[in-house]
Amino acid sequence: MNGRSFLELVEIRTKVASVIPFIMGTLYAFYRFDTFYAGRFALMLVSLLCFDMATTAINNYYDFKKASRTHGYGYETHNPIVRRNLKEGVVAGTIILLLLLAAGCGLLLVAETSLLLFLLGGLSFLIGILYSFGPIPISRMPLGELFSGLFMGFVIIFISAYIHTDGTLAMLTLERGWAHVDLNLVETAYLFWFSAPAILGISNIMLANNICDMEEDVENRRYTLPVYIGKARALTLFRLLYYVSYADLAILLILGIPPLLVLLPLLTWVPLRRNLAKFSARQEKAATFVLSVRNFVLLNISRIAVLGAALLLS
Repeated sequence: MNGRSFLELVEIRTKVASVIPFIMGTLYAFYRFDTFYAGRFALMLVSLLCFDMATTAINNYYDFKKASRTHGYGYETHNPIVRRNLKEGVVAGTIILLLLLAAGCGLLLVAETSLLLFLLGGLSFLIGILYSFGPIPISRMPLGELFSGLFMGFVIIFISAYIHTDGTLAMLTLERGWAHVDLNLVETAYLFWFSAPAILGISNIMLANNICDMEEDVENRRYTLPVYIGKARALTLFRLLYYVSYADLAILLILGIPPLLVLLPLLTWVPLRRNLAKFSARQEKAATFVLSVRNFVLLNISRIAVLGAALLLS
């Protein structure tokens, strides 16, 4: 497998959906708690990217193995294993290597922090695998948007902030065979609210993908959320999630971000609405799916810019 085939197998362009929340959580911890550990940052980045690439490769491999219809609906071009004529053994070996790298860096990070990270990371690994693999993968059920949004949009942000806080957000202690988890509910609530654009933006990437693939999904017995609720309701939900994502501007003010900086994310409303109109008019994987990714980037890069500017001004 050459480099280009590998990048297509892991759909490298979609890794923005994990890297942006990672950066958001890191900047949040830096702004809110004034702490940053470069070594932990590097370990989590490698583990996160490797695991994200592995789960994407698993998803493509599983779709390749389970496809009921192997012609039409762009099957010959949609799946990189078919398009690049990749050998199954090579794909499986690549997946295993990526998982080992992700797990290795994750365990090193646990050694640097605490067992709580082992629990959070282990749960994330489990959900990531079950998302694409198993008798009924999560991606083939109407729960894909919920799980992808919460775990990629919130759990990544929580962990990337947690590794820099040394117990300020949460703490796990072992005493006489008992495990005690202490969670700072106020700080966690702030962080969850701050994560809203990432949670909802990632959910909408999955929703847009499933809307575009409705006919193919029915053919291949993938009963996703749009299949259950219909295209019209799915498009309404798609728009609604973007509207709600601007609610986090209130939390930026509570966190002490200067009001003028808080107004900056509102500038994304104009291009975002334009993208919404284009997708509502035409739902095609090759032509308009990318608009959901652009909206996700617009929403969350603006938050990163606000946090970065606030750090420079503080």
